[in-house]
Amino acid sequence: MKNQLFFVLLAIVVMSGCASGRLYPVQGPLAAQSPIPVYTAKFSGPFSSGHVSVVLAGGEVCKGSWSAAPSVPSAADAGSATTPATSGTASLWDTVYGPGFYQAHVLGTRIYMRATPDCNHGTTLTVEMFRAADSNGNVSAIRGVAQDNKGNIYKVTF
Repeated sequence: MKNQLFFVLLAIVVMSGCASGRLYPVQGPLAAQSPIPVYTAKFSGPFSSGHVSVVLAGGEVCKGSWSAAPSVPSAADAGSATTPATSGTASLWDTVYGPGFYQAHVLGTRIYMRATPDCNHGTTLTVEMFRAADSNGNVSAIRGVAQDNKGNIYKVTF
């Protein structure tokens, strides 16, 4: 039943060609504001690549492409000492979702994407997301993290 619902929702998203997510500041200057600002992101495109747009504070618009990124193998799948153990954003995942989250949940994930949209007022933004599947093939919600060059770390949800 869950798989049927997932495939129906996936078909709707694919046919519409877009999905909306939210960026919640969890650390940095924006997280200290009251109320905490929440930004909406729009992702479009099928399966392995597409476009992303985010509107930040003051109407700053960030637009660019997202694409499937090679996932980093889990320690069990590494196979050699030269395989990288983490990505540059491993600490972000642990900051947002808790210690050890990156190693326990993100490493080895097949469905992994990255975006670095260009922002029109000089902000740089990096977004990473993944969708995990358990051993039975059940797919979880999309989870993500983002970071800007102003010291903010965001939790990304859909």
